[in-house]
Amino acid sequence: MLVYGLINSAVLAVMALGFNLTFGISGVANFAYGAIYVVSGFLTWTLINHLDLPYALSAILTIIIIGVFGGLIYKLIIRRIRGLVISEVIATLGISIVILEFLRYVGFIGFKYSLPVFIKGSVEIFDAYVDIQRFFIIVLGILLITGLYLFTHHTKIGLAFRGIAQEEHTSLSLGINPDRIASFSMGLGSSLCAFAAIVILPLGTITVDSGYDVLINALSVCIVGGLGSTFGVIIASFIIGYAQTITATYLSPHWTIIVSLCAILIILAIKPSGLLGHQKELEERV
Repeated sequence: MLVYGLINSAVLAVMALGFNLTFGISGVANFAYGAIYVVSGFLTWTLINHLDLPYALSAILTIIIIGVFGGLIYKLIIRRIRGLVISEVIATLGISIVILEFLRYVGFIGFKYSLPVFIKGSVEIFDAYVDIQRFFIIVLGILLITGLYLFTHHTKIGLAFRGIAQEEHTSLSLGINPDRIASFSMGLGSSLCAFAAIVILPLGTITVDSGYDVLINALSVCIVGGLGSTFGVIIASFIIGYAQTITATYLSPHWTIIVSLCAILIILAIKPSGLLGHQKELEERV
């Protein structure tokens, strides 16, 4: 349980980083996140099986294409309604439904779609056999968080990200274009979502309905940790990750999504801004 709890926590952290980055920079809660995750998996599968591209090239192309797609969503739709919270939620939720239903319409139905693992095999730890792919997720999660920290603290555009996140109007007076940075953050968040899909989906099959579960899990981790707080996301991933593992062990795996929903309700009742969040507006609204 200790090992699988750690792996499940890493999965949740990798899954939620893109959602958290987009909200932390642009303030947009991207409810199309789960759909972007699923379409990333199907796009990679299509590139491998219909265009016969190598797995690595298909993964890189998917991350780039989905990043551009995310940026276009902001430019064409979100930019016109930015700041109108309800409109943003309705728009991104509508995009999510359109994407998922389109995938269902073109025939991506059933459990026959899956991505190959990076390296086959398993190792024994504490009398439990663990797939090597799960260790990849932990290592890649650590590298991803480290890379994001270096990007946001030591690059020009990363510092612009932080400036917009802290004080948009002051950043504007310094020549930083909020719309351009927000568009870039939406694209980068979508690319991170695609990256998460490519490393996590080999553990199971790609299904359209899993998009809703991914959105709920990412949303719960970000709300519990505090929207916009990377460190909060890491802490929340461990809390929810181990809670889900304990629930799956002693009750049933079907109850794990209930854990995420309960975590959202509990944190909104106790501390609406999250464990390490600074979204005072959310706290005031609740």
